[in-house]
Amino acid sequence: MKFVFTEKKTQVSNDVKAYAEKKISKLDRFFKGDADAFVTFDAERGREIAEVTVRSSGTYFRAKEITGDMYASIDAAVATIEQQIRKNKTRLEKRLREGVFDRDFKAAPGPEEPEEEFKVVRTKRFSIKPMTVDEAILQMNLLGHEFFMFRNAEDSDSFAVVYRRKGGGYGLIESND
Repeated sequence: MKFVFTEKKTQVSNDVKAYAEKKISKLDRFFKGDADAFVTFDAERGREIAEVTVRSSGTYFRAKEITGDMYASIDAAVATIEQQIRKNKTRLEKRLREGVFDRDFKAAPGPEEPEEEFKVVRTKRFSIKPMTVDEAILQMNLLGHEFFMFRNAEDSDSFAVVYRRKGGGYGLIESND
């Protein structure tokens, strides 16, 4: 497993990084290929925050834990990710076919110049994978996002977005192309 550590508003010792690496490495047994772990350490008003994101074969698992101790935050984040994996393991095995995340697609290019009245503060680029609606909802929930963009494998790889509705349930937006 490859690790990337980021520190925001705090500096952590090499002991804390080694502890995080040791704990997160235990998750490696759940993944077939090489996984990447992104660990962000943060401190806010005396609270220690550990955010752990693990990526393997295009599937992301994310947990953010806040406690009074960085070691406890790391433990809680790893436990949360392990719980997510165990909760969705059978669903992932049944629903995901082999190699579903192997093909890469380039994101559509954005407009050349944004209008002056709209200010883009962050740009994210990612490959859009073909998957079923259920797989997209699962991925959205694993990331903890409110929406998720994907290529709908059930509808000739057209672009689609699933989102969490305020009243409960999920919504699907599909392109006509």
